[in-house]
Amino acid sequence: MSALEIRKVRKDFGSERVLKEVSLAIDSGEFLILVGPSGCGKSTLMNAIAGLEPVTSGEIHIAGEDVTWRTPAERDIAMVFQSYALYPSMTVRGNISFGLEMRKMPKAEREAAVERVADLLQMSHLLDRKPSQLSGGQRQRVAMGRALAREPKVYLFDEPLSNLDAKLRVDMRTEIKKLHQRLGTTIVYVTHDQIEAMTLADRIAVMRDGHILQLGTPDEVYNDPVDMFVAGFMGSPSMNFIAATLEGAPGRFQLRIVTPEEDDLVLPWPRQRETPAMTEQVGRDVVLGLRPEHFSEEDERLAGQAEGTPLSARVSVSEPTGADILLRLPLGEREVTARVGPTCRVAPGERLALRVDMARAVLFEQANETRLA
Repeated sequence: MSALEIRKVRKDFGSERVLKEVSLAIDSGEFLILVGPSGCGKSTLMNAIAGLEPVTSGEIHIAGEDVTWRTPAERDIAMVFQSYALYPSMTVRGNISFGLEMRKMPKAEREAAVERVADLLQMSHLLDRKPSQLSGGQRQRVAMGRALAREPKVYLFDEPLSNLDAKLRVDMRTEIKKLHQRLGTTIVYVTHDQIEAMTLADRIAVMRDGHILQLGTPDEVYNDPVDMFVAGFMGSPSMNFIAATLEGAPGRFQLRIVTPEEDDLVLPWPRQRETPAMTEQVGRDVVLGLRPEHFSEEDERLAGQAEGTPLSARVSVSEPTGADILLRLPLGEREVTARVGPTCRVAPGERLALRVDMARAVLFEQANETRLA
């Protein structure tokens, strides 16, 4: 039985359809992340699951029970908001126990629950402080503690880290990951940050315009995207899209990339990555997708052993990041980003010998931006 099941949920605001018959099932103990650009419908879907927003049509089931028209209090869910939503006049202890008190939990059980989550989140020393005396990260811990004290069927996190600075966001991300691994709770988590999605999720639902475009593991949505939107949205820096023409026949497909100032670049397509649909696209314009890490600096010492297709390009910009270097270089009619090692020594304007890993490349139809191979 799924912990949460959403069946053809639709939500209209006047004449605007924000959710377009969304369906998905979340297993017990699963960490599912809804990700997508602003306005894609992910927060609306979260509010529908919580009961904060009535659906126009469709059904929502929690632990096998139809809760579509139940109030938030009747759904046995706990929600952690972006804004923390703490009571400023109450101490941390009071904030955590308030919801339990409203549910008529005996005092001894309430106090035990508060101590349990305070110990779990390492904030026992903060229990007598008020929110104004806490940092942003500490307030977010209190908001999480209030939800964890309830032990509901499903936890909902609505962009809980977006108000934190970059370092604290990384730290809290790690804490949430540890918490889920320790407790095995069912979590639905909304974010626009695809790094959060990749690091936290068991599965990711990528949304756009009220639809779920792809539902899969982080590895699936990153390495096997269904279309150009998913491919471009997941990953930082994002995937490079290069206009090309598909040539050849099964067993010897190749991609021709027109370079305005030099000879055309021809890249062979690996046989193991061929699909039947490619035959119909021969002679047509397609889009080659290469992630920055699919490029590597050529090493003359390993020239006979190195994998990948060699190419040469003139570097326009070099951006050291510490762990690696991002290079901007022209490939075809536009610039692409290549991620190379921190020891790569190349100045803007110089040519660099590279290898491109075509075994990990993806191919899209140009007309509708769907995956071709």
